[in-house]
Amino acid sequence: MPPPSPTVRIVEVGPRDGLQNIATHIPTSTKLDLIRRLHHAGLTSIELTSVVSPRKIPQLADCRDLLQHSLIRSLASDPHLQLPVLVPNLRGLEIARSLDVKEVAVFISATEGFSRANINCTVGQGIERAREVASHAIAAGMAVRGYVSCIFSDPFDGLTSPAAVLRCVGALLDAGCYEVSLGDTLGVGSPATVRSLIRYLTDAGIPVSRLAGHFHDTYGRGVANVWEAYTCGVRVFDSSVAGLGGCPFAPGAKGNVATEDVAYMFHNAGIETGIDLASLVDTGAWISKQLADLDSTQNAIAAAGRVNEVAPRTKPQRLHNHLRYYDGHWPSMRMEFNCIGAGSN
Repeated sequence: MPPPSPTVRIVEVGPRDGLQNIATHIPTSTKLDLIRRLHHAGLTSIELTSVVSPRKIPQLADCRDLLQHSLIRSLASDPHLQLPVLVPNLRGLEIARSLDVKEVAVFISATEGFSRANINCTVGQGIERAREVASHAIAAGMAVRGYVSCIFSDPFDGLTSPAAVLRCVGALLDAGCYEVSLGDTLGVGSPATVRSLIRYLTDAGIPVSRLAGHFHDTYGRGVANVWEAYTCGVRVFDSSVAGLGGCPFAPGAKGNVATEDVAYMFHNAGIETGIDLASLVDTGAWISKQLADLDSTQNAIAAAGRVNEVAPRTKPQRLHNHLRYYDGHWPSMRMEFNCIGAGSN
């Protein structure tokens, strides 16, 4: 009997957003192994990389080599997988097209300060650039996903108005994006502000089915914000294995909400994700070891009893002694994480 269809879809952004701000060079082979392990764990939406200037994001300078690899080409042949690649402009899109990429992601900031720091243009110019890229991508038969950054606050300008977010979300949907991911780039959102913004957008006519959540975990509220968005009707969430994440253009924030934490929360609530939780935990521990960083997952889902409780359909997996509940409860306070920054989203 086939497993039930996932009730929520988790978009794994670790290979791109999770690794982009790590200063130490990560071999392409390690990135490929990470993608392979994530796929094995049941992730069906994995953001692979970004076709961006190596001067701006040196860690992703190997994007062409990665996208040309036989593993990626084999995965791309599976119609059930979504493998978006972030592209900043038409030049990036043309490179992606030449490498047979089937889906791209475009991004804009809702705020002027971050827009200038991240992509060196005004919000209006960013919208026009995203429209142009989306138009060409759709004409070439590619699917397009959209990101809006700084939905609650900007590191340079302060609080973000809901109207500014609405402007960007509407523009991306009008441009043909099949969904728009709302990025709490600084991780300052709370369940109350998440609910307020989603209500504002849906009251303005934005279908909740076209929205995704991209929450950072700066103050340990990432999982709570995911749950609040879920109760508001959002069913797609971005996250990063082991809580990896970082962006050189948003000082002071921490990484993404950990995929392990998000999957555990939904599994514990009886909500299907399609993810093999034990395999995912194993992958998080593996990449943490590769990067010589502590795993930032907030809870002890790697403890044998907990994994068996929340993922009874998975095979027994080797568990990792360094993963523990930090305060003995779910969810617990976040442990400090070495990879700082907030990601482009």
